[in-house]
Amino acid sequence: MLLDAAHATLLIVDIQERLLPAMHEGERVVARTQILIKAAEALGLPITISEQYPKGLGHTVAAIANPTAQVFEKTSFSCWRDAVMKKHFIDHHETDRPLVIMAGLEAHVCVLQSAIDLYTAGFGVFVVGDATSSRTQGSVDLAFDRLRQTGIPIINTEMAVFELLGKAGTAEFKALSQLIR
Repeated sequence: MLLDAAHATLLIVDIQERLLPAMHEGERVVARTQILIKAAEALGLPITISEQYPKGLGHTVAAIANPTAQVFEKTSFSCWRDAVMKKHFIDHHETDRPLVIMAGLEAHVCVLQSAIDLYTAGFGVFVVGDATSSRTQGSVDLAFDRLRQTGIPIINTEMAVFELLGKAGTAEFKALSQLIR
């Protein structure tokens, strides 16, 4: 299955102030997530941001914070297991947005659990590998292996952007293709 901008949402999981510095290649995660946000804005995708226990881990890093995004605080590792977020995603599904593009931290905890729960609930889930990390590369590798075994594809930022665009020759293509270079 390919991504379709008319049926997709972007979920950014826990890219927070006190968590990010400990992450493997955290700067890459931020840079790739910024591209995903710009693509989502340009193509009209709803953006959801989760924050795991912000009293302890801080809020979303400034480079990722977005005024158009809906931000949810959670204590559950899985976004789906937070009642308010679950309703939010059900509402998206019911308004014909069953595809969830995911990026964030940590791959082997909150991203993994959220992705598997959303997938099990009937969403099409795509985890953007170069916009996702953990403290160690080994944890990322294990998470990606498990996600693939579950049936959840791991894609990269470029795949996400070009699948969402669908074709060249548009103003959006011109603007977004510049971000990939």
